[in-house]
Amino acid sequence: MTTTPDATRRRRSTVEVKESLRDLRNQLSLLNHQVSAHLALKDVDLDCLELIGRHGPLSPSALARRAGLHPATMTGILDRLQKGGWIVRERDPEAADRRAVAVRAVRGRNAELFRLYAGMNTAMDDLCAGYSEEELALIAGFLRRATSAGNAATGDLANG
Repeated sequence: MTTTPDATRRRRSTVEVKESLRDLRNQLSLLNHQVSAHLALKDVDLDCLELIGRHGPLSPSALARRAGLHPATMTGILDRLQKGGWIVRERDPEAADRRAVAVRAVRGRNAELFRLYAGMNTAMDDLCAGYSEEELALIAGFLRRATSAGNAATGDLANG
């Protein structure tokens, strides 16, 4: 079977996209590691704080599921975040069980995070300024689909 030049170019382009995504993942991991270090947090603490900020308030078990962590591990993370003044645990008024707790981020602490990510946010604004709205929609759609593919692959590994 003969490979056409178009098929070869497409395969190379696909490999380039995958390599670029791995490079991006590594660079974002390094950035998050630096942010964690500046805040005296563990990387996993910062990951959980991000999940709470985006999807909270959350129950500790819901947060553990989203983070892919064991509930016992989550207890230690939440203890550190609460001790550092990053989160509060409150009774969940919507839960049937009166002992149920919801975790929410402390709003006043966001400025520290924004300051540490300011360089990356500015760089992303500058980068996005070079694209049309249609191109940005295409890029955002691709990234959402790549995230969904990653979520599915994670689920497959976790279940299997």
